[in-house]
Amino acid sequence: MAVDIEASTTRSNPDKVVLRTALYQLFEAALHTGGVTRRRRDPLINTGDGILTLIPPADHTPKTLLLNQVIPTLNRLLAEHNTHRPDHRLRLRAAVHTGEIHYDRHGCFGEALDLTFRLLNSPELKTTHSRSSTPLALVVSDIIYQTIIRHGYDSINQHTFQPLVHVKIADQHHHGWVHLPTTEPPTPAPLPRAPTMTDIHSSTPLTAGNDVDSPLGTWAHSATNADHGYRSSTKKPS
Repeated sequence: MAVDIEASTTRSNPDKVVLRTALYQLFEAALHTGGVTRRRRDPLINTGDGILTLIPPADHTPKTLLLNQVIPTLNRLLAEHNTHRPDHRLRLRAAVHTGEIHYDRHGCFGEALDLTFRLLNSPELKTTHSRSSTPLALVVSDIIYQTIIRHGYDSINQHTFQPLVHVKIADQHHHGWVHLPTTEPPTPAPLPRAPTMTDIHSSTPLTAGNDVDSPLGTWAHSATNADHGYRSSTKKPS
């Protein structure tokens, strides 16, 4: 998952100090409230006017938790901040994706990150957000939409996501689905839900090539490859 401050280049450096402080406070609070504590994610990565977070796989951090808890909480916290600090209003774009992430001694890299930031900085997302009063605009990759949102897990409403973003990476075309969250709290519902690892191991035999961690059970996956010197993750940034 990555977030970026809207129109940050129009702000003065002193203003950016205030905004960056608020950004980290609100983003970490939203993650923590959604159950993504520091032990369940990599350290936050500064991107200048935004943040990137990478989340390894676990049954207690499914993709639905991010979409149904973290995003609505972040939107609410932004609205509250803007009400109390109208002189330092903060509006964010957010992107969620899952894919392979590699690490070397310089940091993380990979096509999944390329796509995440292309979605985050797409003209379509920026335009849609600029025309809206909501403080947060979310774009999810097509794989997140097709494997999670389309199925309505945890009562996620697929009709609130629109395929407005189109980007191209390495001659491949990708779609992004835009969602403008409301300040209304999400309505919890027990069904349908994404299957957990326990469900899979108890009822479904594994077959070659199946990734049981992704995309239904988790929104991040990582493994250590000692031979090649990198760790690969099926992530969202988120």
